[in-house]
Amino acid sequence: MPEYEFVDVRVPRGTSRTEATRLLTDHAEYGHWELDRLTLLRDGSRRVRLRRRIIRQVRATW
Repeated sequence: MPEYEFVDVRVPRGTSRTEATRLLTDHAEYGHWELDRLTLLRDGSRRVRLRRRIIRQVRATW
């Protein structure tokens, strides 16, 4: 079963859709994050949960 690490990003209410897309694209491209969940809050802001897989390296036994 893969392990993931998560980060929450909050996008303010006045942010346009294109700016939010650019922000999330930068996270995905440079940080290797993928979209896990997007929640629209009552005040109009968005809470975005991103995830990326944790790759554990096995120590070599020589």
